[in-house]
Amino acid sequence: MVELETLVETSRPHRADAARNYDALIETAKVVFREEGITASLEEVARRAGVGIGTLYRNFPTREDLIERVYASEVLVLCRKADEHLEDGGSEWDAFEAWLREFIPFLATKRALLDGLNRGSETMLCCRTAMYAAGEPLLENAQTAGLVRPDVEIADVIRLVVGVAGVAYETEEQGERVLGFAFDGIRTTRP
Repeated sequence: MVELETLVETSRPHRADAARNYDALIETAKVVFREEGITASLEEVARRAGVGIGTLYRNFPTREDLIERVYASEVLVLCRKADEHLEDGGSEWDAFEAWLREFIPFLATKRALLDGLNRGSETMLCCRTAMYAAGEPLLENAQTAGLVRPDVEIADVIRLVVGVAGVAYETEEQGERVLGFAFDGIRTTRP
């Protein structure tokens, strides 16, 4: 995760006012891209963030730069949450499940950005590596405790959650039920 933190933090300005503008652009872009897709107007992103378009382009010279930084910032949050769950001291399964559930809202941002991401870029590789590395200790703890099947790998679980969360459900309850079925498939014991 150190590499991802470096990637995200080195692109963030050091001056307090510039850092606030940068953060506002990232947060606003998440919302705008989720609402309107990656072809949304960058002028709209700047306007909603309360900055000029020049400020946006000074921080993110291209649309792809903005999209990648939004994605990387979301992955960094998800990785930090994995660390928090490791330190919480709850049951191994509860920690792993809580992190997987936090992964689901991230997927909404990922879906909105997917078409604009260069999946072979250094940023994407760094994000994927960091995400797997963050989830791996949670999975290993649950496996060591005998709560998750030993043949499960973190890449399997992430793909499983992406697949389940990517489906449109008739109700929220149906989505929860299906997610429960998926979790039951990797567990060794049932609640």
